[in-house]
Amino acid sequence: MSRKRVAVLISGRGSNMAALIEAAKDKSYPAEIVLVLSNKADAGGLVTARDNGIATEIVDHTQFGKDRVAFDAAMQSKLEAHRVDLVCLAGFMRLLSPGFVDLWQNRMLNIHPALLPAFKGLDTHARALTEGAKIHGATVHFVVPEMDAGPIIMQGAVAVRPDDTEAALAARVLAVEHRIYPSALKLVAEGRVRVVDGRCLIDGVAVPDAAALVPSA
Repeated sequence: MSRKRVAVLISGRGSNMAALIEAAKDKSYPAEIVLVLSNKADAGGLVTARDNGIATEIVDHTQFGKDRVAFDAAMQSKLEAHRVDLVCLAGFMRLLSPGFVDLWQNRMLNIHPALLPAFKGLDTHARALTEGAKIHGATVHFVVPEMDAGPIIMQGAVAVRPDDTEAALAARVLAVEHRIYPSALKLVAEGRVRVVDGRCLIDGVAVPDAAALVPSA
């Protein structure tokens, strides 16, 4: 089976991008990272991509004002030029237009630092601590027009410790992100994930709810 061609969209250092690149170095992995695209020319992840021999592109969102559709169209042209099959968002800090999202329906993945549907949006670790969450974690999901609301592909949980700081909790969750994102992309690239009635099935089995997860220490 030919490997799926993947683009990773970043806005910063791209630590999850780096995890995907590392996984794809294994020739048996069903996806290859063929493009890293950023909306910021100074994104640190671009250096990592170039150091690994991966093509990079920059589409500066500031050149488009508030015209998200034109910005997304410029990105789409880059993705088409590199014959991309799947898109992974990795700290890409731009809201995407519904039309662009629809073009990549069930082919665009995102990683979110919380156990969705809990703690959508920003500042997830601080909010988890403030609200006294007992478990926290990360979620890989397909992207839909509504933010952080797409079908869940995979989740990983950590236990929230009584003495946790935001930074300590974030570090443990980031380790989970680096583990589950390559695993989720692998499942999608292998064609093992189907979306039925808004929920992901893996090999025909529904992805379990977050409440069923056993957190790591």
